[in-house]
Amino acid sequence: MVTRTVFKQIRGFIIAWLIITALVCMATFLAIYFTYNPQPLNDAASNRLPLASPKTEFVLEVVQDVVPSATPAPTSTPTEPSPSPTVPVFEEEATDAPPPTDTPTVTPPPTALPVDVKTFDVGIQVQHALDMNPVNQDNYYRSVSRDLGLRWVKQQVRWDEMETEPGLIDWTLLDFIMPSARRFDIKLLLSIVTAPDWAREAGVNLDQHGPPADPDAYARFIAEIVERYPGGIHAIEVWNEQNIDREWTSAGGLNAANYVALLRASYQVIKAIDPGIIVVSGALSPTGIDDGVGAIDDFRFMDSQIEAGMLDWADCVGAHHNGYNVSPEYQYDNIPDDRSAIFRGPFENPHHSWSFRSTLEGYANRIRMAGYNTKLCVTEFGWPSAEGLEGVRPGFEFAHDNSLAEQAEWIPRALSNMEEWGFVWLAFIWNFNYGPQAGFSVTNDNVPYSLIGPPFDFRPAYDAIRDWRKSHLARAGS
Repeated sequence: MVTRTVFKQIRGFIIAWLIITALVCMATFLAIYFTYNPQPLNDAASNRLPLASPKTEFVLEVVQDVVPSATPAPTSTPTEPSPSPTVPVFEEEATDAPPPTDTPTVTPPPTALPVDVKTFDVGIQVQHALDMNPVNQDNYYRSVSRDLGLRWVKQQVRWDEMETEPGLIDWTLLDFIMPSARRFDIKLLLSIVTAPDWAREAGVNLDQHGPPADPDAYARFIAEIVERYPGGIHAIEVWNEQNIDREWTSAGGLNAANYVALLRASYQVIKAIDPGIIVVSGALSPTGIDDGVGAIDDFRFMDSQIEAGMLDWADCVGAHHNGYNVSPEYQYDNIPDDRSAIFRGPFENPHHSWSFRSTLEGYANRIRMAGYNTKLCVTEFGWPSAEGLEGVRPGFEFAHDNSLAEQAEWIPRALSNMEEWGFVWLAFIWNFNYGPQAGFSVTNDNVPYSLIGPPFDFRPAYDAIRDWRKSHLARAGS
């Protein structure tokens, strides 16, 4: 009995010892495992960033006093790159493996400034959404950028509407369009016109547009714009059609030297803030009238501007031509007579102003004769068609001679011509959406040129421009 009792005690001791030993070993194993293999927290408690959703949505930006831009900042005040976050560095134990081969760092070339990109490019005049609805504005710019494939938009800026009192500038319009332009990577040409009454010369007729008494006042207004939207403005056209009195009613009359003084003050201010902006001289109005009061012939006025030093204060020479009822390839003295035409001017009264080609060639030749190679920026061109409209404004009867098919044919032909001629830098089609914006009114002379016709349909020229652009990019390899 004693022996059996002792045996049971020894066996119990051994079992207990084995259990305790196993527990100690297990605890030691778990301690080592969790020390070197820490478990992650769940996503809700961790600092991990969630994966970005593949769906991207446009968000309307709130514009503050200075609006950031997706385009390069002004080059006059270069900015240092933001420092990268500090990353901890861990020393690795030496191994027998050979050291990794260094991979050379490839630094992408800097984005070229607008003024340095001299290749031919195309834009279009777009009127902003009149209801100030950002969705409608985005729809306009989306069509221009993503469907037509155009990189540039021209926007008119009326100084008299933005600064009705000295120093009090209403930024509503530009604050509205700038975010949409950035969203769709659109380059903006601003055509800045019409001095407010408080800035005009004493005693002038304020019922017609005209320049300020002091060119520096206009330049100051431009400076306010450029400083407010750094990197967001790519070209500025200084005034518009200064050779006709309805745009330049002044105590000094239609005067090229006075215009060049305005251009010089503007150029100096713009380049001091952002040298990358393209400065475009105000486009002249091709006119057969040359009475020196209501209008001066554009060739004669161009000569006077060049004599006054215009080419020293412009990166590009502005030009306009809306092609009447003549195809763009004809010079004024070899236009074939269209016996069916209602408007007879180009056929019975030959003059360069009827001809798209002769007008642009005339400007380019004058620039070359002055010893400069400055290119043209055609800030407004197009062909009107009254087809599908209820009529046109008196004086625009030539729109009845142009079918929608001819409009669709002539605009792309003009684009190809300008590219081939080699003396045009930028060309802006007139216009995208003035038709519906004006309710297709017969009293509005912009309506027959609009790419959008009634009831709110794209005219054939829209598709023709899109097709031309695709072919152009394919040829250019971009």
